[in-house]
Amino acid sequence: MATNDDKLAYSIKEACKATSLSKTTIYAYIASKKLRVVRIGGRTVIPAESLRELVTGRSAG
Repeated sequence: MATNDDKLAYSIKEACKATSLSKTTIYAYIASKKLRVVRIGGRTVIPAESLRELVTGRSAG
């Protein structure tokens, strides 16, 4: 089983829990393209590196 240190991607719910941000805030960051998401089948996931970049203030672009 993956631990938080080797997790590749987070669901929206997991991202909220991991960052202590609300779902509305997470969706706002997604809409403003400050947080990257990937659609896999019917799921939307946030790559771990994108979430780390948001939290640490480092930008991918």
